[in-house]
Amino acid sequence: MTAADRDRLGALRSELDERAQDWLKRALAEPDRLEISFAAAKRACGAPHAVRVRVALLAEHRPPAARLAELYRRGNAAERLAVLEALPELAPDTDGSELVHDALRTNDPRLVAAALGPYGACCLAPHDWRQAVLKCLFVGIPLAEVHDLAPRAAGDDELARMLRDFAAERTAAGRTVPEDLHHLLELTSRPAPARPAPDRSALDHPATGRPVADHPVTDHPVTGRPSTVPSPVDGPAAPRPTAPGEQRPTGQEI
Repeated sequence: MTAADRDRLGALRSELDERAQDWLKRALAEPDRLEISFAAAKRACGAPHAVRVRVALLAEHRPPAARLAELYRRGNAAERLAVLEALPELAPDTDGSELVHDALRTNDPRLVAAALGPYGACCLAPHDWRQAVLKCLFVGIPLAEVHDLAPRAAGDDELARMLRDFAAERTAAGRTVPEDLHHLLELTSRPAPARPAPDRSALDHPATGRPVADHPVTDHPVTGRPSTVPSPVDGPAAPRPTAPGEQRPTGQEI
């Protein structure tokens, strides 16, 4: 458990009564009873704290992907919500991408919003992310719930096209265009965030230290095949080893 996890757990404990604190302490110490504790969290700690208690249990016990998926499949909406909210705490040890996709197929606004949290922002492919954002507009989920909306939408021409098509369909049907759509469309017009330049150190020429692209492609002096060799300024190319009995070209010294 990280320092941030401990801080969140400490804050959670401070909000629980003594009986609930004792129950949580036991549940955190019993990984083999995770399924039982996970289901009993609401009854033991109260509905307002149930999701956070379940997230704390998952963060402490870190179940493997198969066990986590089983908790999700067997759970009710509140329990599934806790699984989705715990995914950032469990990454990268646990792959929850299938759970994110499942949540996006539901019509529960809480699950859709949770699927577009920090974990979904990282694991969703561009096409899936765009479709999920459109679903938010369709079912009325505020786009403020979407993690990293602005940087991911910036410079996304395909998303802009989809938004315009969606707005045109709504207008043609006599329906109101969500205000969030206009805001998102404005975000797509912004330049995409600059990406760091790739590390080209591995592409440097071994003799000169300059990028290979800086050297002209010429015929190798021995083989006659195209080869990137140092220019005269860089120094002579290293001699090719000769096979036993082979005569070394005139002027080439060892």
